[in-house]
Amino acid sequence: MARAPIIFVHGAFCGGWVFDDFAKVFAEAGHPVTAPDLPGHGADAPRRAAAGLSMSDYARAIAACADACGDRPVLIGHSMGGLVALLAAMRARVSGVVLLAPSAPWGVTGSTMEEAVSAVSLYAFGAYWTQAIEPDYPTFRRFSVDRFARADRHSLYGRMRPESGRALFETLNWWLDPFMTTMVDPARIGAPILAIAGERDVVHPPATIRETARRLGAGFRAMPQMSHWLPGEPGADAVATACIDWLDAVRSPLAAE
Repeated sequence: MARAPIIFVHGAFCGGWVFDDFAKVFAEAGHPVTAPDLPGHGADAPRRAAAGLSMSDYARAIAACADACGDRPVLIGHSMGGLVALLAAMRARVSGVVLLAPSAPWGVTGSTMEEAVSAVSLYAFGAYWTQAIEPDYPTFRRFSVDRFARADRHSLYGRMRPESGRALFETLNWWLDPFMTTMVDPARIGAPILAIAGERDVVHPPATIRETARRLGAGFRAMPQMSHWLPGEPGADAVATACIDWLDAVRSPLAAE
C-alpha cells in the first residue's frame, strides 16, 4: 500500500529546516516528504519580508502545496504551523492532519498563566501587528529549546527569521480579531486529525492541546518528558514513530473501502 505524501509545516520564526532530521524517519518509512518555507521565511528573504502577512496567507501557500500533490497529502504542523495546517486543510483535500504542540484555533482559551502572558507581551512593541517581529533568544531558550544543549540552542536560534506580527496577533489575540482568521471548522477538513503534546511544554501545554483536540474531534497523545520542540528535541524519533503508526492505523480502513 503506497504511503501518502507528507507536507511539514513549520512554526513561528522558523523555516522548513525544523524538520530536516524528523522528516527522514518518514522518508525511510516510504512517505514522500516536503518541508516548504512559509511566505517571508526563506533564508534569503529580507528581514521584513513577513511583515503584514496573515495566517490566511500561510494557509493558502500550504493549500497550494497540497493541491500540487498527486495524492491527498498528510499535513504535519508544529506549533503555529499546526494551526496553519488546520487552516490549509479547510482549503485543500488532505488525507490527515497531525498537530505537534499546536497553537490553539479561534475560541480555545489557554489553560495557564504563561499563555496569558504570551498573549499580551507583544504589546510592548506597540502596533506589533504591522511589524516583522525579531526572535528573542531568552524566550526561545527558556520555553522552546529547554531540552537542548547550549551549542544546539544557539545553532537553531541563528537560523530563525522575523515573524509576521499580524500572524502572531491573529493567533495569540484571536478574541480581538474581527475576521476570526483562525477559526477552524473540522467539518470542512473531512480527514482524521491527531494532536500531540509534550508533557513538559509550557508554550502550548497539554491541557490546552487536549481541549483543541476535543473541539476538533481529534485524537490526542501526550509524550512523556518532552517539551515544545517535538520534531527535534530528544525523543523526536518516538514522536515520528507515533505519527507513522497513527497514519497507518487510520489509512487501513480507508484502503479497505
